[in-house]
Amino acid sequence: MIRLRTPYLLYLGDAQLPTDAKTACGLRDWCASDVVGEWSLASSPLSIGVPRYSPEEAAARGAGSLVIGIASVGGALPTSWMPDLLRALAAGLDIVSGMHTRLTSFPELVEAAARHGVSLHDVRHSDRRFPAATGRRRTGLRVATVGTDCALGKKYTALALTRALTARGANATFRATGQTGIMIAGEGIAIDAVVADFIAGAAETLSPDNAPDHWDVIEGQGSLFHPAYAGVTLGLLHGSQPDAFVLCHDPSRHTIEMYPDAVIPSLADAIAQYTTAARVTNRAAHCVGVSVNSSSLTDDAWAEYAQHHAAALGVPVCDPMRGGVAPIAEALLRLGVGGRSPGATDGSPPA
Repeated sequence: MIRLRTPYLLYLGDAQLPTDAKTACGLRDWCASDVVGEWSLASSPLSIGVPRYSPEEAAARGAGSLVIGIASVGGALPTSWMPDLLRALAAGLDIVSGMHTRLTSFPELVEAAARHGVSLHDVRHSDRRFPAATGRRRTGLRVATVGTDCALGKKYTALALTRALTARGANATFRATGQTGIMIAGEGIAIDAVVADFIAGAAETLSPDNAPDHWDVIEGQGSLFHPAYAGVTLGLLHGSQPDAFVLCHDPSRHTIEMYPDAVIPSLADAIAQYTTAARVTNRAAHCVGVSVNSSSLTDDAWAEYAQHHAAALGVPVCDPMRGGVAPIAEALLRLGVGGRSPGATDGSPPA
């Protein structure tokens, strides 16, 4: 499992717009205590509202890593960034990147990292070999976020749910499965970089045995209904063995984004299909809530939508950015108290 040295200095490169810095903004919003400050080229006018420090100043304040907080066009790493990256390595900082281009493809970075005793982390890529899944039931409790499509709130829902659980005194851990989630959590596994046969085994590694009352909140990837990425979703779901799952949805989408022939099923049908898939490895798995990206709805339309679907589906319907996920967290806590045994196999939700 990738483990990153915190706190972070966020690198904005030559970014011009806030939309260029989604990764940096996500880290600022979800792990502010792990962010020392920001650094960028002089040509960048952008700031995300945290202190500006050079790599040397950040290292003096205890920073462990410089994180590339933007995604350049095509995922390439511009040569204009190289002096700043070499400067960070010389200051004793690791470099963390979620770019398609590997840091390790630059000999000068590899040589400098070795010379200064620091590390290069390409969190989008993994060279680790994972075992095939065992299917063995593990101790502890698990909830997974799943989706009707990609990029509609699975990570934000998992983060919000972890925060809501811990605020209520529960022992909960966010388990990151994507590059930005790994940067936020400081560790995790980029599931979409794992060889297909070992995705479920990687998910088992990510969420090992734990205390009986501990919740692992597992960040979802892809969608069971996505023509390209359903395989990643299914492997992650099987290896996670969730006791409960939260379905994430964007009501403005009727087909999979960029796949106009792939129709998104109704919420009830999506829940049924995810339940069938999840019960391959945990026959007690069931939906405990629906998380909605309601940004396309007015306040009145959202209130009506949430009320209607909560009544129809029999589970809380929430937006983590518009009211929070407290009802889902409370449903999970009731599940933990009501108890399911690690070996439950009757296929029914716990009482």
